[in-house]
Amino acid sequence: MLLPEPLARLVEQLQALPGIGPKGAQRLAFHILRTPREQAERLCDAVRDVKDRVTYCSVCHNITDTDPCGFCTSPARDPRTICVVEEPQNVSVVEKTGGFKGQYHVLMGALSPLHGVGPDDLKIAGLLARVGGGQVDEVIVATNPTVEGEATALYLARLLKPLGVRVTRIAMGLPVGSDLDYADEVSMTRAMEGRREF
Repeated sequence: MLLPEPLARLVEQLQALPGIGPKGAQRLAFHILRTPREQAERLCDAVRDVKDRVTYCSVCHNITDTDPCGFCTSPARDPRTICVVEEPQNVSVVEKTGGFKGQYHVLMGALSPLHGVGPDDLKIAGLLARVGGGQVDEVIVATNPTVEGEATALYLARLLKPLGVRVTRIAMGLPVGSDLDYADEVSMTRAMEGRREF
């Protein structure tokens, strides 16, 4: 079907989103076309607002609309324990357990030489600076149980142990080869409780 140029452009932009194929993009575009103008404008405003107001915390690199973020500034969070995750969305998975009361550090990826991602591409220097300050007792490495996540965990352990900090890895209550984003609360809770020392 030949679509009018603005609709075709919308389909093309929607298809560029992760997990949206050609058919899904077309369904979404037609849905937006059918919705009242006010609703479409609210969607546009929400996207614009996210781009204007949401940034990354200068301390832990989690997403935030205030810098430093609420996790880094909250007196209820224990700064002596840092949970290291690959991506900002992993923070919410750990938070769902309700059991972790420390702070976070987001690496913004995992080591993947095949994809050109090396140590300098990750937020490792900030983690080393936080731990090197002597105020951290334990670093929990909660990278994904994938080849890249395991390689990243081992690399971090080699860097962190000489700094005199306890380095633990979450237990594999999570299936190997999956992402933290898909973990349920029970699996994530077991993984946190069963973490082990490197």
